[in-house]
Amino acid sequence: MSWNPFNRLIAAPRKSVIPRTEERDFEREVHKIEVLDEATKRLAKDMKKCNECMHTLSKAQSKITQDLAASPVCQSEDELKPLDELNNGVYKLENLTQELNSNAYKTMVEPMKKFSTIFPNIYSSLKKREQLLQEYRKSQAKVEKYQDRDKTGTNIAKLETSKKSLNTAKEEYESLHQPLVDELPKFFEDRIEYFQPCFEALIKSQIEYYTDAYKLFDEMSGQLSDGGQAMTVTNDAYEDQLHMKLNEIRALSIVVDD
Repeated sequence: MSWNPFNRLIAAPRKSVIPRTEERDFEREVHKIEVLDEATKRLAKDMKKCNECMHTLSKAQSKITQDLAASPVCQSEDELKPLDELNNGVYKLENLTQELNSNAYKTMVEPMKKFSTIFPNIYSSLKKREQLLQEYRKSQAKVEKYQDRDKTGTNIAKLETSKKSLNTAKEEYESLHQPLVDELPKFFEDRIEYFQPCFEALIKSQIEYYTDAYKLFDEMSGQLSDGGQAMTVTNDAYEDQLHMKLNEIRALSIVVDD
């Protein structure tokens, strides 16, 4: 929502109905609400994207291990038999990912959606306030118009009627404006008490997921190494071995480029 209180369709009265500093302060509070609204929607949207990415990654891991397990090479080579354990491990990891995504939806997406339902009511009140402010200014301008005219019986009567309308417009405006002045800053500050438990629950879920995933990968690493012993080869040494094997494969006549 783009709030522009300066877009006036009527001539402004000579006497401002509200102080300019008060109007600027109110505009700042409205802007903060707009930013909060956009941030809340973005949080829910980004969390949904994160869940989708986690789901896609989990499915890709599962597909890779299933293809490996179904490969004739893996089925015929004894050294590759432990890949069955990898398939089982990835299946467990997929269940962990589903649980994490479920927790993320409950702790972030759903609360953000519920929080976003508040903003339409706020914007409705702001729109009503703007309409009442326009009426207030219009009434003030009308009073000033009749004050400048000759003091005839007709003009005096119209002036008194305009003053009554001005008082009514002022009361209606202030009855909505003052609660907004009081409650908008409070609503903005209270967001912390609402968001903090959501973030805390999400972080705890992520800690539990990555802890369990680490234990699972550590277990699979031991099962896939020779004799069931934990792998002691460093990452650099393993990468060197991998490059060596690839070079041996490239040296075969069947893969030599013409």
